[in-house]
Amino acid sequence: METFFNPSSVAIIGATEKAGSLPGIILKNLLDMGFKGKMYPVNPKYGNVFGLTCFSSILDIPDEIALTVIAIPAPLVLDVMKQQAQKRIRHSIIISAGFREMGTEGIEMEEKIKQVAIENNIRILGPNCLGVLDNYTNFTTSFLPWERVSKPKKGALSILSQSGAFAIALLDLAAQEGLGIAKMVNYGNRIDIGESTLLPFLMDDMYTKVIAIYMESVDHGRRFIEAAKACSKKKPIIALKVGKGAAGIAAAKSHTGAIAGKYEIYKAAFLKSGIIEANGLEEFIDGVKALSMQNPPKGNRILIVTNGGGFGVIVADYCSENGLAVPTPSPQLKEKLKNKFSRFYVVNNPVDLTGSACDEDYRIALNTCMIESDEYDAAIIIPLMAPQGMTEKIVDLVVETMKLSGKPAVVCTVGGTFTMKIKQLFEDRMFPVYPSPERSARAMSMLLKRKILQTGMVHTQGGGV
Repeated sequence: METFFNPSSVAIIGATEKAGSLPGIILKNLLDMGFKGKMYPVNPKYGNVFGLTCFSSILDIPDEIALTVIAIPAPLVLDVMKQQAQKRIRHSIIISAGFREMGTEGIEMEEKIKQVAIENNIRILGPNCLGVLDNYTNFTTSFLPWERVSKPKKGALSILSQSGAFAIALLDLAAQEGLGIAKMVNYGNRIDIGESTLLPFLMDDMYTKVIAIYMESVDHGRRFIEAAKACSKKKPIIALKVGKGAAGIAAAKSHTGAIAGKYEIYKAAFLKSGIIEANGLEEFIDGVKALSMQNPPKGNRILIVTNGGGFGVIVADYCSENGLAVPTPSPQLKEKLKNKFSRFYVVNNPVDLTGSACDEDYRIALNTCMIESDEYDAAIIIPLMAPQGMTEKIVDLVVETMKLSGKPAVVCTVGGTFTMKIKQLFEDRMFPVYPSPERSARAMSMLLKRKILQTGMVHTQGGGV
């Protein structure tokens, strides 16, 4: 699989400087990213493309080629694959659409290409895909210009997606949420390489810490379960399964030619494999963010600390709905808190520091409940930034205290420009921030699910998970 992400040399079939040309944008993106491998444009119409010597066909390239990237009309792809077989090139990313997703004729073309690949030991990613992005080798086959898509920073999240549009949207959302990307793979019609092949590769990838999968169907059921089970023991996998109902199944078939199958089977397979399933895009993004930034809690006992009582109540409600307990502090812990705080503060769970709160109050509450006491496994912290006593110092105080506790936390805060600045500061320090109480509770629940799937058990209170 390494060749797909870090090829020593790549031939881009159909390369041109013409505006809007897919292979032209792919080559330009590679040049802009500073890819260090050798690049060979292939197009009989040109002698040079972007300052590089252009060849009439891959057979005219005198050097060995590690990978081809094919972005030409579908009916022309088979001939290129035959040339590739002749030149003994073992890897190909087929960007071109117009295959299985188009019906009978497309299926026939796809099968012929597959036959050539099998007979000549060629591995294929695609067709009908964006291909790959590797943020550490600066290699990409995306045909979307960086002016339109946020170029992601380096990070630990790797994305597997049948949908190219979803993969790109996820890159944009990751950039907005302060998440760095290791790798992105969009495999479209999945003629050959799919999840079952990519998961073992990502399991051993030193840069990947969390894996996110957008899934319409699965390539090989049993093989996928085995691969996912092994991978999830080392790294969290979060999946968004689409094509659950009749309309979604029909849409998936016309999108990538996927046969989506019965959702109940997928649900059971995810559970068996240790995959965390997200319900919708928002939960998917929120879960990925939490898992990328924080470790799972040991149990489900959640402390809520806020300077806005109403927000604390809403978070407590959503905790209950998501299998998270919000236990009342013991009499001893309550007494400790009372001795440290103004009598106006509500010493309970949520701990309500009221609108009179200052940054230091948060440190005292978290230190008392999360370090000096073992009554809580994790914290949802709600610093509303409008009151006068709240400053940027809140970030360092919360981060330092929670790190000393060794327990995870998520932050919920709502507001305008100053609040967005605080969000950025928290996320720069790997503490996820959510703009609503329900999202913060669901994100904490996703962290807990990771613990349960990892160990098969968790310390619970209030009915458990």
